Amino acid sequence: MKKKIDINCDMGESLDFLYSGHDEALMTFLTSVNIACGFHAGSQEIMDRTIENAQKYNLNIGAHPGFDDKANFGRSEIDLSFVEVKELVSTQLSVLDKSLKAKGLRMKHVKPHGALYNMSAKNSEYARAIAKAVYEFDNELILFGLSGSVSISEAQRMGLKTYAECFADRSYQSDGSLANRSLVNALKSNVEDIKKQTQSLVNGSVISTLDGKLIELQCDTICIHSDTPNALVFAKAIYDIKITSSIGR
Repeated sequence: MKKKIDINCDMGESLDFLYSGHDEALMTFLTSVNIACGFHAGSQEIMDRTIENAQKYNLNIGAHPGFDDKANFGRSEIDLSFVEVKELVSTQLSVLDKSLKAKGLRMKHVKPHGALYNMSAKNSEYARAIAKAVYEFDNELILFGLSGSVSISEAQRMGLKTYAECFADRSYQSDGSLANRSLVNALKSNVEDIKKQTQSLVNGSVISTLDGKLIELQCDTICIHSDTPNALVFAKAIYDIKITSSIGR
């Protein structure tokens, strides 16, 4: 029996993507959506409209908290204390939760954004602070984190359910970390490469790293980046593999 794998996408980060119909078109290939809470990107208007679209397509809705740093789209590391990280995440969960409750909806998961996500994958204090914020807010929420990372192990230690997240459009290093976006070939642009990596993730087989090694990753959810060039083409390719692998929507 094939394992069911979730397909998620970070959204609510661009007014252009919202009103051009780009984000809604992507939703036809998703099972979960992670909505920005207005700190690294987004606004109340974008959040509310994204929630409405996600409801239309019956998607699982999660929070996508990031650093309070719109100037750098939340992609620059910021040195914060345990308490500050916990408060940062808690505040953003409350923002999205208020909008969801107004529509009679419930949050299902949490996925940190950008630098906050990457730092929590390696930094146990950041990982614990995020997990603590999520657990105290609602211990039934699922925390998405980089497969094999500290963010997953710390959340599980706290008693949270986790989804190990993998990426079809990003290259990996041999230690299981994502290759820095600035490196050559860190971002995959060929649909055949993305299909090959997705198939390996779905089947639980090894993938090739940027430095030519082979690694195996636990995968519960695959991320699609809405701002990747040709995102719709890639999303359809990933979704088609998911369907042909008999793992259902």
